[in-house]
This record gives sequence, C-alpha cells and structure tokens, in this order.
Amino acid sequence: MRHLILVKHARPQIDPSISSEEWALGPDGRAGAAQLVERLRRYQFTKLFCSSEPKAAQTAEVIGQALGRPVEQGNDLFEHDRRDVPHMETREFISLVALLFKEPDRLVLGNETADEAYQRFADAVDDLIEKEQQGDVAVVTHGTVISLFAQRRARQEPFALWRRMGLPSFIVLEIPSWRLVEVCERA
Repeated sequence: MRHLILVKHARPQIDPSISSEEWALGPDGRAGAAQLVERLRRYQFTKLFCSSEPKAAQTAEVIGQALGRPVEQGNDLFEHDRRDVPHMETREFISLVALLFKEPDRLVLGNETADEAYQRFADAVDDLIEKEQQGDVAVVTHGTVISLFAQRRARQEPFALWRRMGLPSFIVLEIPSWRLVEVCERA
C-alpha cells in the first residue's frame, strides 16, 4: 500500500514588511521541522518534494538531511496564491480563509480561487505520484492547499482541517483510495 504524505511547513519568521511567500524559517521553525523526523521515518519515500516557498523548502531540507533523503522542488506545489496580499490581523485572515473554503469558485482572497488552487496543486501532486512509481510520496507544502486536496480527495471538512494543522504537521492519505490514514496535528 502506497501513501501520500502532505507535510505543512514549520513556523516561519513573520515579517509584515514582505509577502508571506517569502518568509523563511528561524531557529524555532527549524527545531519544529526536526521534531517531525521520527514520525515520518516509518514511511517509504525516497525523496521529499516541496514548494519553492522558502518556509516549505527549508522544512523539507531539515527533514531530508535528518532522514538522508534528497529534496526536490516541484512545480505548482506553492500555497494558495496570496502574493501581494498585505499582512492582516489574524481574525480577518481566518475569516477570509473560511470564506475561501465556503465559496471555492469565487475570488475572495489573493489571486486565485480555491477551485483554481486545488486544481493546480492536485495536478502537480498527481504528476509526482505518476513519476514516483513505487513507494510513498512526500510533499512539503502549505495548509490551505493541503486542506483543499483533503476535502476533495478524502472528503475532509477543509476549514476544520486547516485550523487543526499546526506548524509543522502532516496528513497521510492512502494511494489510490485517498482514505485518510493519519493526521499529525503538531510536531
């Protein structure tokens, strides 16, 4: 039985002066990423794929080094496109993400709808699964696209999952049934 492991990146250093897709990990984020290693060791992936965003790529690097597995950045594995969205208060951001999940065909936040973000991400993940013919597939990415994928493939409620997943965390889905096997809410 094969698995898809979708890892949500570790906690970045928040800098309101730059866009969130540019945020990187600090010492706490690197330590958090390292805490996932033992939980991920039992899965049979030969490499880690990751988003090109620094916080995801750096999370993958920490895990990959600890497990002795290479890291490869994949196309279209980035978060729901929120480039140029100004930093906002937590309550406002959470409300907009809830609306994004509730109205997936409407542009409510950022530069793509939830439907568009899901399709981009799902196509990229499906390509990786096709490329990696054997073993498990591990992807270090972001909470919104993980939640959208889990909603449509594993029938999970996306907003609840998005809220549950800490920085870092992961979910595991069985391939090809998409049955949810495990949720690690926090490192």
